[in-house]
Amino acid sequence: MPRGRLRVMLGAAPGVGKTFAMLEEGERLRGLGTDVVVAVVETHGRAATAALLDGQEVVPRRLVEHRGVTLSELDLDAVLARHPQVALVDELAHTNAPGSDHDKRWQDVETLLDAGIDVISTVNIQHIESLNDVVEQITGVPQRETIPDAVLRRADRIELVDLAPQALRDRLAEGVVYPAARVDAALSNYFRLGNLTALRELALLWLADEVDSALQQYRAEHGIAGTWEARERVVVALTGGPEGETLLRRGARIAARSSGGELLAVHVSSQDGLREAAPGVLANQRALVEQLGGSYHQVVGDDIPRALVEFARGESATQLVIGVSRRSRLSALLTGPGIGATVIRESGDIDVHIVSHARAGGRFSLPRPRGGLTVRRRVYGFLLALIGGPLLTLLLTSVRSGESMTADVLSYQLLVVVVALVGGIWPALFAALLSGLTLDFFFVDPLYTITVGEPLHLLALILFVIIAALVSLVVDQAARRSRAALRAAAEAELLATVAGGVIRGEDAVQALVTRTREAFGLGGVRLVLHGADGADEVLASDGDAPLSEPAQRLPVRTGQESRAGEARGGPEGRVFLELRGRDLEAGDRRLLSAIVAQLEAALEHRELTAAAAELAPLAEADRVRTALLAAVGHDLRRPLAAATAAVTTLRQSDLTLSDEDREALLETAEDSLQGLAGLVTDLLDASRVQAGVLAVSLAPTELDDVILPALDELGVGPGDVELDLSPDVPPLLADGVLLQRVLVNLLGNALRYSPEGARPVLAASEFAGTVQLRVVDRGPGIPAERREAVFAPFQRLSDTDNDSGIGLGLALSKGFVEGMGGTLDVEDTPGGGLTMVVSLPAAKGDE
Repeated sequence: MPRGRLRVMLGAAPGVGKTFAMLEEGERLRGLGTDVVVAVVETHGRAATAALLDGQEVVPRRLVEHRGVTLSELDLDAVLARHPQVALVDELAHTNAPGSDHDKRWQDVETLLDAGIDVISTVNIQHIESLNDVVEQITGVPQRETIPDAVLRRADRIELVDLAPQALRDRLAEGVVYPAARVDAALSNYFRLGNLTALRELALLWLADEVDSALQQYRAEHGIAGTWEARERVVVALTGGPEGETLLRRGARIAARSSGGELLAVHVSSQDGLREAAPGVLANQRALVEQLGGSYHQVVGDDIPRALVEFARGESATQLVIGVSRRSRLSALLTGPGIGATVIRESGDIDVHIVSHARAGGRFSLPRPRGGLTVRRRVYGFLLALIGGPLLTLLLTSVRSGESMTADVLSYQLLVVVVALVGGIWPALFAALLSGLTLDFFFVDPLYTITVGEPLHLLALILFVIIAALVSLVVDQAARRSRAALRAAAEAELLATVAGGVIRGEDAVQALVTRTREAFGLGGVRLVLHGADGADEVLASDGDAPLSEPAQRLPVRTGQESRAGEARGGPEGRVFLELRGRDLEAGDRRLLSAIVAQLEAALEHRELTAAAAELAPLAEADRVRTALLAAVGHDLRRPLAAATAAVTTLRQSDLTLSDEDREALLETAEDSLQGLAGLVTDLLDASRVQAGVLAVSLAPTELDDVILPALDELGVGPGDVELDLSPDVPPLLADGVLLQRVLVNLLGNALRYSPEGARPVLAASEFAGTVQLRVVDRGPGIPAERREAVFAPFQRLSDTDNDSGIGLGLALSKGFVEGMGGTLDVEDTPGGGLTMVVSLPAAKGDE
C-alpha cells in the first residue's frame, strides 16, 4: 500500500487562519469528489471557523479521563476504520492525553500516512523544535509542545498561511481570535507588533530554507551540477590584500542589479597563505562585507582555485569576482598560469569577473626564493653534509668490493635524505652534488677521476641529484606549512584572547594593550596621545619596562586628529602605540596590524561614549531648566493669582459680601493654595527623581492594599471605576506609598478624559513573572508623535487649555515605577482611547 501524502499549513502565530484554510481546502476537495473527513479540529470558539464544519463529515472524538477531567482526543482507530482518502488533522504539535496510543498527535498522523491516508494538518512556527529557543527569546513565552524538524521536512507539501502583523492585531482587537477579556493582555504581550514581525520573518526564512534544501536535493537526485540562476549569488574572492575593498564594492554593485541578490565574501586560507594574509586588512574587509549586507566565509584548501570554485558551486553562485594577479610578468612566466586562469577554466557556467586594481602586477622582477626552515637548521644541514660525507666515504671504501656498487649508491642517497630532513633544500642539493662527485671519484671506473666511462653511470648520477632535490623540496614545503600552521594557531589564539577579554567586561583599550604585551613577550606597552605641544598623555599602559629603554612607535591614527584632545578642548594630537622590548619580526607586525585596527575602533568607541556622557547631563539639565521656567510661569502663577485675588477681595472694607460670597472666596483661596502646595510637592519629587535620590522601600505588596486607598484618595468607588482583578495575581515587589501615588495619577487622568457614561478600567494580570496593572480609558488618546515626550516633565498638549495638560503627573509616575524596578508604557486601547501599563516584578516566596 503506498504511503499517504502529508500537507501542512504553516503559520507565524495563532489566529492567522491556518485551521480556516485547512477546512476550506477540505470543502474544495469534497466538491471535487474526494472522500474527506474531519478527524480533529480546534475551533477555539471562533464562529467563522465553526461555520465551515457545517456539511462536513466529522469523526467523533475519543473521550479520555485524566485526574477527574474529561479530555477529548483524536480517535485514531475510528479514522483508520473509516479510511477516507483525506483526513483533516488540526494542531500537528498537540500533546495527547495520558493513556493515548501515542504521546504526540504527529505520531498519530504518521500512523495515518502509513495506512495510505492523505493528511492535511496545521502547525505554528513556534512549535518547530529547532526554533523553540529563538521564539522564547522573542516572545518570552516557552513552548512546551514541539515537533521535530525532520517530521515537518518530510511533508510532501508545506504552505505558508500569511497575514500581516498589523492585520492580525486588528483581527485580535475585533475579537475574532480571542474573547474580549483576553484581548488587551494578548495585544500587550505575545501579540506585540515587534513579536509578530519577528515571527513572520522567522517563518518566511524557515520556509525559504526548506525550499532551497528541496531544490538542492532535486539537483542532487537528478545529477544536476550546473548552476540554476533562481537568484543572483555573487561570490567575491578575498586574498587578504588591499585590493579586497575594490572587489567587494564591485560585487555589491553586481548583486544590487538584481532583486534579491546575495553577496558572499570568501577567503581561502592555505598553510602557505596564512602568513601572507594581513589579519587587520581581513578584519576591515569583513566589517565592510557586513555593512554592504553580505556574509563573510573562510575555507581552508591547498588548491586555492579548486576550493574557490567548489565553494561557489556549493552556494549555487551565479557570479564570481576575483582580482587581477599581483604577480609580476616574469613570475607568471616561470610559475605558469595563476589562480585567475585556473578559476576561469574550472568555473563552468559560473560567470567570472576579473577586476583590475592598483596592486596588479606589472613590474619585471624575479620571484623571491622562500625557505620554510630556520637559519640554524640550514647550518646544521651543511655541517652534516660536510662531516657525514667524508665519514661515510671512509666507511664504504674500507669495505668496497665489486658487488657493493648498489649499496654504495643507496648509502649516499640515505645521507642526502637525512640532510634534507635536517637542513632543507640547499644543504640537500649541496649534499647531493658532493655525494655524486664522491661516488664518481671513489666508486665508478675509472677510479680517482671525475670522468664517467659508462653512460648509464652518468644517468644514475643525474637521477641521484634529481631525487635528492625532490626529497628536499618536500621536506622544505612541509616545514614551511608546519611553521605557518603554528603561526596561524598562535595568531588565532591571541585574537580570541583579546576578544574574550573585552567580552568579559574588561576595558577594551586596556585589554588590547595588556594582551599585546603578553602575546609578544614585551617589557612594556603604552598607548600615548602626543599633543601638538610635544607633551605625551598616557591613555593605557601595561608592563614595567623603564621609559629610558628605546621604544618602537606605531601610529594608531596617522594624519587624523584625536577626538580625545578635542573632547578636552586641548590641542590636536595623534595617538601612538609604544612597544618596549625585543624587535618584532615581520610576521609579528602583520598580526600587530590587526590589533592596531581594533585599538582604533576601541578608542573611537571610548571617546564617543565619553563625549555623549558629558553632553547628556547638560542637555538634560537645559531641558529641565527650560521646562521648569515654563511650569513656574504657568502652573504656579495660576493658583497663586486666584488665591491672591480671593484674599484681596476679602480684605476690601468697602465691599459688602454675603456669607455665600465670602465662603466661595475662602474656598477658592483654599483650593488654590492646596493646588499650589501639591504642585510644589510634585516639583520637589521631580527634582529627587532627576537627581536619582528617590527613597524607595520595596516589599511584597498586595493589590488590595494599594488600589482601595487610591480610590479613596480620588473620592471614587467601584461604580466610577471598573475593576478587573484576577484572583490568581500574586503580590508584587513594590513601594506601597509610591505605587498608590502612581495609581492616583493614572486613574485621575483616566477619569478626567473618559467620556460621559464610559468608566475607566483597572485590570491586573500576571505574565512571565511580571505583574501588569492596566488603566484603560476611552478618551481621545495621545497622538503617536507625542508618545516619546509624554513622560517628560512639564509637558502639556496645550499651553492654554489647562484641562488637557499632562503636567508632572506622568513624569513622576514613570520615575516612581522605574525607581521600583518596573516600567510604565503607553498603548492604544482597542476601539479608541489610551491604556497605561504598569509592569512590576512579582514578589518571590523568599522576598
